[in-house]
Amino acid sequence: MNTALSIAAAENVVSADGFDPDLRLAVTRIARVPQLLVACDYDGTLAPIVEDPTAAKPLPEAVAAIRSLAALPQTTVAVVSGRALRDLAALSRLPSEVHLVGSHGSEFDVGFVQRLAPELVALRTRLQAELTAICVQFPGVRLEAKPASIAFHTRGVEPAIATAAADAVRSGPASWPDVHVTHGKEVIELSVISTHKGTAIDALRTQLSASAVLFVGDDVTDENAFKQLHGPDVGIKVGPGETAAPYRVADPFQAARVLGLLLETRRHWLFGERAVPIERHSMLADGNTVALVTPDARVSWLCHPRPDSSAIFADLVGGSPAGHFTVRPERGGTPLGQRYRPGTMTVETRWSGLTVTDWLAGDSLVRRITGNVPAMLEFAPRPGFGQVAVSLQPIGDGGVLVLGSNEPAALCSPGVDWEIDTDRGSARARVDLAALGGELTLDLKFGSHDATPHPIPSIERLESSERPWRDWAGTLKLPAKHRELTLRSALTLRGLCHQPTGGILAAATTSLPEELGGVRNWDYRYCWLRDAAMTARALVDLGSLDEAEAFLRWVDGCVERTGGHPERLHPLYGIDGYPLGPEAVIDTLPGYAGSRPVRVGNAADAQLQLDVFGPIADLLAAVVEKRGKVRDEEWRVLEAMVQAVERRWHEPDHGLWEARIAPRHHVYSKVMCWMTVDRAISVARHHSTADHSAWIALRDKIAENVLTYGWNEEVQAYSVAYGHPEMDASSLWIGLSGLLADDDPRFLSTVLAIEADLRSGPVVYRYRWDDGLPGREGGFHICTAWLIEAYLRTGRRADAEELFELMIDTAGPTGLLPEQYEPDSERGLGNHPQAYSHLGLIRCATLLDS
Repeated sequence: MNTALSIAAAENVVSADGFDPDLRLAVTRIARVPQLLVACDYDGTLAPIVEDPTAAKPLPEAVAAIRSLAALPQTTVAVVSGRALRDLAALSRLPSEVHLVGSHGSEFDVGFVQRLAPELVALRTRLQAELTAICVQFPGVRLEAKPASIAFHTRGVEPAIATAAADAVRSGPASWPDVHVTHGKEVIELSVISTHKGTAIDALRTQLSASAVLFVGDDVTDENAFKQLHGPDVGIKVGPGETAAPYRVADPFQAARVLGLLLETRRHWLFGERAVPIERHSMLADGNTVALVTPDARVSWLCHPRPDSSAIFADLVGGSPAGHFTVRPERGGTPLGQRYRPGTMTVETRWSGLTVTDWLAGDSLVRRITGNVPAMLEFAPRPGFGQVAVSLQPIGDGGVLVLGSNEPAALCSPGVDWEIDTDRGSARARVDLAALGGELTLDLKFGSHDATPHPIPSIERLESSERPWRDWAGTLKLPAKHRELTLRSALTLRGLCHQPTGGILAAATTSLPEELGGVRNWDYRYCWLRDAAMTARALVDLGSLDEAEAFLRWVDGCVERTGGHPERLHPLYGIDGYPLGPEAVIDTLPGYAGSRPVRVGNAADAQLQLDVFGPIADLLAAVVEKRGKVRDEEWRVLEAMVQAVERRWHEPDHGLWEARIAPRHHVYSKVMCWMTVDRAISVARHHSTADHSAWIALRDKIAENVLTYGWNEEVQAYSVAYGHPEMDASSLWIGLSGLLADDDPRFLSTVLAIEADLRSGPVVYRYRWDDGLPGREGGFHICTAWLIEAYLRTGRRADAEELFELMIDTAGPTGLLPEQYEPDSERGLGNHPQAYSHLGLIRCATLLDS
């Protein structure tokens, strides 16, 4: 962009806020790179050019912008100037967070001159003497001495004298061997080392591992920096003149505005553009995959074809650029409310004059819009968590094809005139619902490029999709009190069940933070043996066996793939029952409310967690008790669980919380090993004639071990692990499992110790010991549920009822619970909705009703 035509275009084509649209788009893009280096020249860029160089003060707006940018995480700011470093620091008075580079890149610190070789020091001394002699001949010319160079300034000198002085320098010392010359605006710099602003930028980029560089400059010397930019880098020229920079602004005031735009955009990207409270998201499900909808009908999360596949809409953890599907009234405004249609996983969002009904149906996301007011639509698919570049192609009557992904998709929207924004990769439309007869159906079809309307009317499709959910809900035995909340939890758990495989998700999402802005962000879109077994057990308690039977078949497949070594079972698997790939990070996504990193996969897959066998045996015992018989594959699973415990129960492990520290002898893990054998013995007594005396001996041996070594005299309770005094909520299972009687003094003492150490208002924390990760987390709903059950077992019903009411008050408006709750900020944390939380709610509601 170095022609007069390009300059004219940049000056004439501006957006409403005064920015060149191409420049705005470039700034928006570079603001979202993982590690950003922002570098600026000083004179003519941050500070307007003045006659007296010692009076060049930076614009307050520019200083405010770069100070704020330097304070952002994953963002580095540098000022790269031709001035000597000492002068630059004294004149700019910028904070230490802003890196200063002087003398066109030859000064990165004040002590640089001490590193010059003796011969270079001698050469610089000769240069100064010669240039001083020239200055004597030409009044008004001045020198600026720097550690490795000398600048010859002619600014403010009469043109004829300035020209003659510059010619004397060029024909004299500038022609000496080993002298490196840089020409700027009314200045010639002679250096004894070869460096320029381009090499300085490269040095900063390498040192900081910057993903991209934004450089702003006005001088001829800045062209070296512009020429070094590449890839996603952005160069911005200030003022007129030929340039290698692709973008231009008129003056330092406009440059400050660009830095302000960069600050605003990057801050939003880093800290969340719209951090809708986690618990206010509602989940759609159809047994194949899941989606999340915000309270204002924005589909912010959807993975396809499976719930552990890449997301096509990841707005939840990446903001608008990561994909969303939005419907809203043209006039805007907050919705009147959002609800689930009774007994279903269909979500309705209502404004005055507009209702959006969302559901998943096979390979479609269906959005039925009814009302009589104009609505605004935005369709922005981003396959692969926004990592796959796609294009949108209008087709037929309101159809839009998603092209460029190996998972094709097509949006059918009859009567809609879409406006395709190729730069943003989105389609927008305004629809007059009254003109369309008061109804519009948006049918997003996955795995297809067929944009033709479905032959069955949307209202009939809705009824067909909802009928199985309502029929299933009608079979459940629900508690009299909190009936609807329990039903919503049951429907949520069933929505987390993957019908094609039998696997059960721990949660619908990845990387929703356990601490806002923190790093405790994990991928829960997989099947943990423990979580899934407990989920299925909660549904068995409500009278539904199908999910448990399917999951036990899934476990049988996992056991078979161990080749006779069930003790080598992983704690979790992909929803298909196969091991996960390595845990990875998506650097380009800012995370929910700026909580990074966004992770895919889970390194806990490689941990040893010996407790996982207990919940499976407990589930199997409950299924057999309900059904009255044991199936062959279930007996195989039961024997495999006992075999695994027999081989490894005596080992230290990582525990159920997956702490990334060395293994320990966790009390909970040992209790679950005991429970595995105990439940197996219970089943065998009624359904096997074989001799299981060895199982009885094993159970008793484990019981003696954990009861002896798990007790900590210092705290008078069963603690987290043998020899460690810290409390852990999971130790409540010393009584919840039945290992200790409800009235055993050791159980009573453990309940009191956990209550005192870990309960805070409506929540119970997992633990307070050091788990090897920075930051803190919220209280765990499942731990709250365990304490409620412990209260009931120990005769504290009033305390149980009070805590349960506090717990359910933390749920979102549609009854969903994430993993955690932070009582100080009064908001949910962690992945959402979480199976643990809802199975805990069901367990407590059922026990309180009995």
